Amino acid sequence: MQLGRFTLAKGASLAPMAGATDTTMRRLCAAHGAVCTVSEMVSAKALTMGDKKSPRLMAGGGGDAPFGVQLFGAQPDVMAEAARLICDMRGKMPFDFIDINMGCPAPKIAGPGAGSALLKDPPLAGAIARAVRDAAPADVPVTVKLRIGWDADTMTGLEVARRCADAGAALLTVHGRTRAEMYNPGIHPEEIAKIKAAVEIPVLANGDVTDAESALALLAATGCDGVAVGRGAMGNPWLFGQIAAAMECREVPPPPSLHERFRVLRRHIYDMCEDKGEYIAMQQARTHAAWYMHGLRGAATLRRECCGMLHFTDLDRVIEHAWELQRETR
Repeated sequence: MQLGRFTLAKGASLAPMAGATDTTMRRLCAAHGAVCTVSEMVSAKALTMGDKKSPRLMAGGGGDAPFGVQLFGAQPDVMAEAARLICDMRGKMPFDFIDINMGCPAPKIAGPGAGSALLKDPPLAGAIARAVRDAAPADVPVTVKLRIGWDADTMTGLEVARRCADAGAALLTVHGRTRAEMYNPGIHPEEIAKIKAAVEIPVLANGDVTDAESALALLAATGCDGVAVGRGAMGNPWLFGQIAAAMECREVPPPPSLHERFRVLRRHIYDMCEDKGEYIAMQQARTHAAWYMHGLRGAATLRRECCGMLHFTDLDRVIEHAWELQRETR
């Protein structure tokens, strides 16, 4: 599968998630086999107004995998200017492609007309894709992440996908729910399949991928070129290697041992502290650490303890308690 000058290996990409796919998460997932990674979403308007915090979201790259910066906005000219600005930053903050957010369902994003709200206005969505494509250098691919529609009565994902492909998008990532459905109930793979059949560019299917089996099932149901994993990768970076093995018809690696799980968790949070400083990192680490507790004995108690962490040493206490709870099962 081609993404500009990159040939992506078989496997899964890391889908962008606000508050989650920071530098540390991207590097971790790339090290475990993610074929590409994408930043947290960056406000085009904030960038063009000189906001100092926005560039930090794209700093640090994505490890060894191709890395994209995701922009969101509702105005073609502002999106184009933001694309030019980040391309001018490539010397100091390298990235490989630009991703346009047309799928975020959050009210603070969709309310002002960005993210999934663009599904209500396919011509505007296409105009934004074209504006960003025209603004970026030819060697910077432009990709789009979208949903299958706004609601059951506004199933415009197919039209938006066609317009974005016609505007020069190099790849689409399609989440299999409408904006109205948010993240429940289950996805609609048949709608993703319609989009895949309608365009000639690569399409990644997104939604409800939690293991290698669900990834293969989604590929079979949609005919897509690959999958993008979001929430399924939280606390589970090993998922990327498992999906790659399944797609290459190799033996799927077993789940990590408890020792490996806690080793990677500790390294994950340590690297966050190195990148951001302990105070900020430990606030954000609460969510990440809680995901690593999924499926363990006493998980609810451990997640509550994670939510109270203030210092890195608090994580060690949570891990020690987790070990104690697991020993009780023997």
